Order: sequence, then C-alpha cells, then structure tokens
Amino acid sequence: MDCLFCAINNKTIPAEIVYEDELVTVFKDIQPQAPLHMLTIPKKHISTINDIGEEDKDLLGHMIYTAKTIAAQQGYAEDGYRLAMNCNEQGGQTVYHIHLHMLAGRQMTWPPG
Repeated sequence: MDCLFCAINNKTIPAEIVYEDELVTVFKDIQPQAPLHMLTIPKKHISTINDIGEEDKDLLGHMIYTAKTIAAQQGYAEDGYRLAMNCNEQGGQTVYHIHLHMLAGRQMTWPPG
C-alpha cells in the first residue's frame, strides 16, 4: 500500500505533528486553508468514510474528541472552529485515508464550496 498518511504515521515522511497517541496522529496541513488547519488521522488505514465499519465507531469518536481538545489547547474553542471530513472525489477527498480537518482562526462560510 502506498498511502501518504500511513507514511506519516510510520514516520517515513515528515510532518509537523502536534499530537499523537495509540489511535491517532494530528499534524498541521501543508496547504492550510485557515490560520489553524490541522488533520487528525487514525493509525488504522481506512480509505474512505464508506469503509468505516461498526468496529470503528469508537475510533471516530476519539478523532473528534482529540480535535476538540486541540482546538481548546490552541485557543480556538471559544470563537469556534470547523471540523470536516471528505468522502471520495466529488466530496473533495484527495488522500484516500480518512482524515478530519480542523480549521479555525477566520470566519467560516456556508456552503463551503
């Protein structure tokens, strides 16, 4: 398997990691779309949201909990932030390893585009 995010998890490709535990890695996006733009990725390779199984429900909850904790630590919880996941091409997914975007530090608009 040739997966960019698996390589980040395995430390074979560098990333600016801000948090890591046994389930997830959080790092700064290399093409930030907001003053704060981080990605939370699971250590387990799951290609798309469509591939999430019932056994992954706790993992997804952990991803969201980790992102909200980091938003608070970075000082963005009070003003607000956006969490987003993309699925497949029309959903805007470019790396086929699920990831949760956290964006903050500017006014978000709706619809996102």
